[in-house]
Amino acid sequence: MSLFDKTVNGLQTSLGMRQLRHSVTSSNIANAETPGYQAQKLDFEKSLERALDLDGLRGMSTTHSDHMTVGGHSAKVRPEIFNNPDGTVSNDGNTVDMEKEMATLSENAIMYKAALQLINKKLAALKYAASDGR
Repeated sequence: MSLFDKTVNGLQTSLGMRQLRHSVTSSNIANAETPGYQAQKLDFEKSLERALDLDGLRGMSTTHSDHMTVGGHSAKVRPEIFNNPDGTVSNDGNTVDMEKEMATLSENAIMYKAALQLINKKLAALKYAASDGR
């Protein structure tokens, strides 16, 4: 039996993926002036949703060493990093859209902080329960 439930483990995985998204987005911003640079995009939400399997309808198994553990089960939470198909090619071949990248960075920071606050609330509830409500 795990001390943490599926929610905490899912939030933990989400934090890791959000850190990775931050790195990818920051790299795009840093290369905004690099001729020929192709903006990257990271997608992990659908994979995380499948891994959490909130309805409990699908079994999970590990088929690769890069799969992460979620909710006490091995799950296929592997982010996909690919060239952003939404990018507009500039004259020098660069596809970074600074406005979109900054918006993505801001949204990701908000979602990271929200997940962190939820984990803190869950841990505070565990602390309260462990102290017999005192």
